[in-house]
Amino acid sequence: MTETRRGPIRAAVPLIAAAALAALAVLVTGCGADADRDGDGRPESAGRAALAADAGTGATPDKARIAENVKSALEVRISTGEGRFGSGTHSPCASSSPKVFTEECGEAADYTREAARFALDEIDGRSGFATLGATARKLDKAAATYRDLGCAKNPAAADARKACLDPAAVVAQGFSDLRDGANLGLAGK
Repeated sequence: MTETRRGPIRAAVPLIAAAALAALAVLVTGCGADADRDGDGRPESAGRAALAADAGTGATPDKARIAENVKSALEVRISTGEGRFGSGTHSPCASSSPKVFTEECGEAADYTREAARFALDEIDGRSGFATLGATARKLDKAAATYRDLGCAKNPAAADARKACLDPAAVVAQGFSDLRDGANLGLAGK
């Protein structure tokens, strides 16, 4: 009879541990928004903070924990960017947007590029983030191209405007693509 009672309790231990890790992730990334700032108005790297905490205890974080930390830290930036600029067809950089050739799209491109570079910094030297790395590099290049072509200055020439549409479309989809890449990182892809 005692064995029967221990079985369900032992089965619940992994669930309790997972819930505790999830709560820790929420605390690290969500609580004290002012405390999670580097002083430059941008969210601090929750992923790096958690990894530094692991290093201080001598614990070796597993790939799943690293992926979750990266995803959580990146999600703060993605959500902030989506709230400020929108995403997909709601982005000022969407091909159908009347703002695609304005500084508003330029600011969205800059912020999206910063999020992409943040992702690249977070995953530098780590395996299991192939999709996120490829997505972030593509996004970084598209945002730079948008700026280099002067797209935010409402170019008059038809060929210049046409050249702006591809990088702008990549930027418009950038937050969603970064999120998808971070989610695939959880699966080691």
